[in-house]
Amino acid sequence: VARMVAAQAKSLRKPVRWFSVPQLFRYERAQRGRLREHFQLNADIFGDGGESTDAELLALVIDMLREFGLTSDDVRIRLSDRRLLNAVLRALHHPDDRIPAIYGVLDKLDRTPRELSIDKLSAAGCTSAQVDELLALIETTHREGVSALTSLLSDGDGTERVTAMQATIAMAESLIGVPVAPWIRLDLTIVRGLAYYTGIVFEVFDAKGELRAICGGGRYDDLLSALGGVDMPAAGFGWGDVVLGELLRDRGLLPSAPPSPEFWVAAGDDVDAAMVRTTVGALRRAGRRVEYALRPQQLSKQLKAAVSAGAAQALILRADAPDRGTVRDLTSGTETTVELAAWLAGQQ
Repeated sequence: VARMVAAQAKSLRKPVRWFSVPQLFRYERAQRGRLREHFQLNADIFGDGGESTDAELLALVIDMLREFGLTSDDVRIRLSDRRLLNAVLRALHHPDDRIPAIYGVLDKLDRTPRELSIDKLSAAGCTSAQVDELLALIETTHREGVSALTSLLSDGDGTERVTAMQATIAMAESLIGVPVAPWIRLDLTIVRGLAYYTGIVFEVFDAKGELRAICGGGRYDDLLSALGGVDMPAAGFGWGDVVLGELLRDRGLLPSAPPSPEFWVAAGDDVDAAMVRTTVGALRRAGRRVEYALRPQQLSKQLKAAVSAGAAQALILRADAPDRGTVRDLTSGTETTVELAAWLAGQQ
C-alpha cells in the first residue's frame, strides 16, 4: 500500500485514509491463532505526522473492539513509541549502536525466559546494573504508565515524547467518549519487529495473555520515501480475523448461526414456477425468512430439504388448487388448508 500511495501521491487528497480487507496466505504450520489463510483489515492514514492521526487510529481500534462486544476487561492495547524508547535508552546511557540489539531482546521479552533475556542484553554490551535498571523501569511503566518516565527524561526530546503520548491518549479519549486508560498499558517492550516503524507502536492482546496479538501497527514515516521517493508520513495497523475469532469464541461473543427459515414454499406436481416465486416474494416482503427449491424437485425431496434447513413450516402449493395452500408444521406434521391470498395478507 505504501508503494501504491507513493506512486499516486501528487493526485491524492491528503490525508489519505485507506482501508482494505485482503485474503492473505502464508506457508507455515497451522496452529491456534495462526493459520495458513486469513482475512486481515488494514487501515492506514498517509500525509499527516501529528498525534491526531495516532489518536484517530487508537480510537478506531477501541471503537471496533467495543462493537464486537469486548471491554477493557477483555483486551489490552500495549502501547509504546520508538522515539520515546530511544530517549529512555539514551537516558540509561546506552549508545546508539547498541539500541537495535536491545530492540531485538525487548521484542521477544515476554516469550523468552528471563535469564536468557538477561544473557542477551549482556551480550549486547549492557552492564549488570543497566540490565537491572532497564527491566525494573519496564515493570514500573506497566504499573504507573508514562508518568514513570518524567523523572528519568530531562532532555527536550524525551519530555516532548512523554507529552506527545499523553496528548495522543487524551485525543483518542475525546474521539470515543469513554476513558481510554483502562484499555491502554504503556509497554516499552512493544517495538514491532519490522524495522520501518519510526514512532508510536502498539499491539492488542487479550487481557489474560492466552492468545497471540489480535492486531498491531504504528507509525512508519520513512517508508514511502524509501520505497517511492515521496516524503510522506504514515501510520496504520493490520488486524487479522483468526485471533479475534478465537477471543470472541472464548468470550461467548460470536454471533449465532444465521436463523433458520420460517417457511419453505414447496410446489406439488405441475405448479408454475412463477407462482412459487410470487409467493416467496410476498412472504419475504412481509419480513418472513423463506426458502424454496431453485430447481424442480419431487415434493418429498422439497419437504426433506425443508426439514434439513430447519424450517418451521412448509407452505405447499398445488396446481389443482391455485387459490389455496397447505401449511404443514414440520415438527408435528399437522396440516392446515388456507386461502392463499388471505393467509399471505395475514403474514404482514
